[in-house]
Amino acid sequence: MIQAIRRFFIDRDYLDIETPLRVPTLAPEANIDAVPSDGWFLQTSPELCMKRLLAAGYSKIFQISKCFRGAERGRLHVPEFTMIEWYRSGADYRNLMDECEDLVLFVAEQLDRDGTVTFRGRSIELEKPWERISVRDAFLRYTPVTMEEALADDSFDEVMVTDIEPRLGRGTPTFLYDYPASRAALARKKKDDQTVAERFEIYMGGLELANAFSELTDPDEQRRRFDEEQEYRRQAGRTVYPPAEKFLQALANMPAAAGIALGIDRLAMIFTDSASIDDVVAFAPEEL
Repeated sequence: MIQAIRRFFIDRDYLDIETPLRVPTLAPEANIDAVPSDGWFLQTSPELCMKRLLAAGYSKIFQISKCFRGAERGRLHVPEFTMIEWYRSGADYRNLMDECEDLVLFVAEQLDRDGTVTFRGRSIELEKPWERISVRDAFLRYTPVTMEEALADDSFDEVMVTDIEPRLGRGTPTFLYDYPASRAALARKKKDDQTVAERFEIYMGGLELANAFSELTDPDEQRRRFDEEQEYRRQAGRTVYPPAEKFLQALANMPAAAGIALGIDRLAMIFTDSASIDDVVAFAPEEL
């Protein structure tokens, strides 16, 4: 599966790159904690380094790498996992939706699948087009509250997890797109609706598989959003990371682009119809 993914991107003229796993800082996210490493941190994502490469002129890049997140353990989570990230200048999040469809279909073909997978007792058709539904419309379809009401009473995340996500990607993979701007710290806001950002996630059989956006390239706006996330972390008693100054300086030179992170382990779960991430990694943490 991994070799098929690599072949897909190389055939499309993406450069296979490698960035450090251990970094001095990272993008602050309210609910993701990094693992300390001798005064630095193990990466939660290669995002900042990869965007610096975009700013340096590398227009189509991908990386399959290990990522680390503290206190993440469960049926769908391990603290060390494998992810693919790819970035493409001159693209937006809708271009990436098309590319995701092509990627998964290519991998299925290379694995001798017929365009259908069975996961969690359901048959999922991989053929294009996949379902596309906005977050606002998903709230109207699946919940008794609007997206705005859920944001106002601080129940957005709970409603998403309990009422919306389990219903997504049942018969065909689903793109859930146009997230509230407050839930997309590194994404560009939509031109015709500044209340939402150009972000999407992919769901298959109720399982979140990928997270993508049209990239924010305004360093001043990005600094303000980082400051807001850092303040949230400070008030929650979580680690506040050093400022990502080199990234913010490079951002001024970054072209319009789109990027995405896709969980390799979770994709393996789908193609093998596995109930737990433990079934697709060589060693679960407790086995070491």
